[in-house]
Amino acid sequence: MRARRLAVGGGLVLGLLSSSCATLRPPRPADPALAKHAGAVDWREAGDETVALLSDYLRVDTRNPPGNETEGARFFAQRLEKEGIASTVHEFAPGRGSLIARLEATGPKEDKPLCLLSHLDVVPAEDAEWPADAQPLSGVVKDGFVWGRGALDMKGMGALELMTLALLKRGAVPLRRDVILIAVADEEVHNGGMHLLVDTLWKDLDCGVLINEGGVGLKGLLFEKQTVYPITVAEKGTLWLKLVAQGEAGHGSTPVPTRAPARLARAVAKLFARDPRPRIHPALYELLARAGANGGGLTGLILQSRALVDAFATGRLMSRPPTRAAVTNTCQVTGYEGKGSAPNVIPSEVAAIVDCRVLPGWPMDAVLDEVKAIAASEEGVHVEVLQREPGTESSWDDAFFDALVRHLTEGRADAVAAPAISPGFTDSNLARPKGAKAYGIVPFEIDAELLGTMHGKNERVPVAQVRRGLEVLFRSVVDAAARP
Repeated sequence: MRARRLAVGGGLVLGLLSSSCATLRPPRPADPALAKHAGAVDWREAGDETVALLSDYLRVDTRNPPGNETEGARFFAQRLEKEGIASTVHEFAPGRGSLIARLEATGPKEDKPLCLLSHLDVVPAEDAEWPADAQPLSGVVKDGFVWGRGALDMKGMGALELMTLALLKRGAVPLRRDVILIAVADEEVHNGGMHLLVDTLWKDLDCGVLINEGGVGLKGLLFEKQTVYPITVAEKGTLWLKLVAQGEAGHGSTPVPTRAPARLARAVAKLFARDPRPRIHPALYELLARAGANGGGLTGLILQSRALVDAFATGRLMSRPPTRAAVTNTCQVTGYEGKGSAPNVIPSEVAAIVDCRVLPGWPMDAVLDEVKAIAASEEGVHVEVLQREPGTESSWDDAFFDALVRHLTEGRADAVAAPAISPGFTDSNLARPKGAKAYGIVPFEIDAELLGTMHGKNERVPVAQVRRGLEVLFRSVVDAAARP
């Protein structure tokens, strides 16, 4: 601790900075000849059309459960048919369909396909919590926003991707690789749509790189006047467990420490008390370094040095739940199950549902063993594994990643785009093991209040961001997939 204090006031800061300062590579420049494709688009007209498209899409009820994503797939298919683009729908269960549409490369294919991935389903919403004139399935345009469940997660991005494919087709943009639109079912619950595509159709898809949901532009994330676009390149894995406690049933009037609920309560308390060790992913170091280089000052210098981040920023990262989740393996109880029949009857078995999220590259068995050890410390408690999906990561040394960075920040001295790790899990985790580089970004710039509407009440997206997001995505796709 004393060495850290000395570092702040002495030459050790400079030593640490010079020895471990990040080398920030600027994004590859685009071929200037490609600019003509975006220059041929009437962006005001295209923006109006995309806003109307999103408004209509939000009215299609694909709340999951039950899903009914085939209705969303048909909505996409009908719009694509008007553009002369064929599509197919693949159901993993009745009414649970995913859509695939492809624009073929013109001439020899120079690379694997570029895939535009979104999910059709949205989470449920409590209608009574929303304004009477802007209900979850209204798709209404009001006060400069498009309102509806899924506006941010993730029908807004789906509309951008569909419109991007349409603009490529209308403009007869020559392609050096296939561009594939994929809209899947059941991302919000069991990933059933993506599992079907990965398990049975991946040979035909063979995405080289794909864009999916992930980060979103946030104002004031690290510096007050700076906007950061975190492009997800890594996601934590999911380890879903059931902590089961057993004991003799009995009467509720007499507390006995060997009853199942008492055993479970003690085990859960120990689970809550675990103190995981932080581990900063390379993507997070890179994000902090890019933000620091842009933000300047002493804070900016610290953020550009891994050693200084380790010494002075780790505590702050651990003090905030969102960043703590990004640097540790987390386990939390999300619900309870019991066999009680009445308030005065103690059941013989109760259980806690535990959601563990494991950093990519970290052995999942290590976290499982940790929870098993907690369970074993209480007699009559054991662990059942409900689901395990390892975390994944992609290199960000890619032309499409660079194109996203370039267009997200173009003309913006106050904006930074950088790789990031997500504490959540998306369908990208299923595509990466198949060889795809998967990047997660929704090219909207929003504030903390709007971010809080995702999965909450009053979800909406600014009309201006739909317009800008379309141009960012289209230009990025052109840079990575088109011929001059």
